Amino acid sequence: MEHRPEVPLNCYFQACYNPALEEEIRKCKEICYRYNQGNPNDREGQRAILAGLFAHLGREAVIMPPFWCDYGYHISVGDYFYGNHNLIITDGAPVTFGDHVFVAPNCCFTTAEHAVDPEQRKAGIEVAKPITVGSNVWIGAGCTILAGVTIGSNTVVGAGSVVTRSLPGGVVAAGVPCRVLRAVTEADKRRYPMYSGQG
Repeated sequence: MEHRPEVPLNCYFQACYNPALEEEIRKCKEICYRYNQGNPNDREGQRAILAGLFAHLGREAVIMPPFWCDYGYHISVGDYFYGNHNLIITDGAPVTFGDHVFVAPNCCFTTAEHAVDPEQRKAGIEVAKPITVGSNVWIGAGCTILAGVTIGSNTVVGAGSVVTRSLPGGVVAAGVPCRVLRAVTEADKRRYPMYSGQG
């Protein structure tokens, strides 16, 4: 797929009833379907597909099928990224992940917001806002990350959270809506006894 930004970023546009965008999405869905039908242990085959789909694919990046996105070419993934089963990214705007990001099963990153006004929504008006995830971030199972959110590096997002606002780096956050619970501290190095001797 040719990598080109067909969607105006971080602004209103007509996403529904738009033949040009529908064709871009159709092509992406075919690629995702092929990805999901392949051998789940075929890392080389998976990487070849993702490298042709994403804007950037870092070293040793893994996404377990099934995986779905809308365009693909708005997604950038850093080194040692791991996305577990049932990852969904609606990438009407850029979605950027740093290095060493872990995403647990059943997570959704959605850049899309529909108009609140019913007439505008019926007309297909939508807004796309970018999502940015720093490095060394762990997103727990079943999380939803909404449009316009930035998650700072070294942060943990607890399972089942709905992240509606940006989170700073170096914190543990959870809930609906997601809120900061505490900072990541030196004590966390001793949380699991088998790792207590490691820095």
